[in-house]
Amino acid sequence: MTFRNGLASLLRPEDSVLVLIDHQPYQLANLNSHDPHMVVNNTTGLAKAAKVFAVPTILTTVVADRGGKLFPSITDVFPGQEVIDRTFVNTWEDKPTVDAVKATGRKQLIIAGLWTEVCVAMPAIQAAGEGWDVTVVTDASGGTSLEAHQVAIQRMIAAGVNMMTWLAVASEWQRDWARAETAEALNEAIGSHAYGSGIAYLWEQQLLNTPVPNPAG
Repeated sequence: MTFRNGLASLLRPEDSVLVLIDHQPYQLANLNSHDPHMVVNNTTGLAKAAKVFAVPTILTTVVADRGGKLFPSITDVFPGQEVIDRTFVNTWEDKPTVDAVKATGRKQLIIAGLWTEVCVAMPAIQAAGEGWDVTVVTDASGGTSLEAHQVAIQRMIAAGVNMMTWLAVASEWQRDWARAETAEALNEAIGSHAYGSGIAYLWEQQLLNTPVPNPAG
């Protein structure tokens, strides 16, 4: 196995492309590995982070007429963007989706979707075998059971796929808080979607916006 390590192995926004797969009502109805609300929350946070860093984001559904449309909290991040609807279960066999990814010219492929053991594992394993640098965002994905999610992760790791959570992806894209052009917008996404970190950010904003008391009265 080739180990993924060193500075060059970290995610870079200029080399990243994000694919969000099948965050639809049908898939969410049988999501049992995670709190469904948190998966939607995390995926929305990931989408917002991608927009902050101008990371191309491909949105795709499977048979939307039966499975439903992508959740509005995700599509609202990219107003007017086409959602690619597929019949292939394996996204990486769907030519329009793969062509859209290839058109970006990026090689760091980041995937999140429902379900982990099916619609995430298949494209991740195929793309890794074709030479793509593949990362799966585990907390913006989910399976039909905890076992299914965990076994899929083990299977993908064995295939050379990298595993991360959405906040780790966003932090790796930011890398340096001195990058002011993205820091503030990223913190707004964190404030809305990152649990305790979000509360801490909102508290910091309150402090910054509150006049400092004069000890002399």
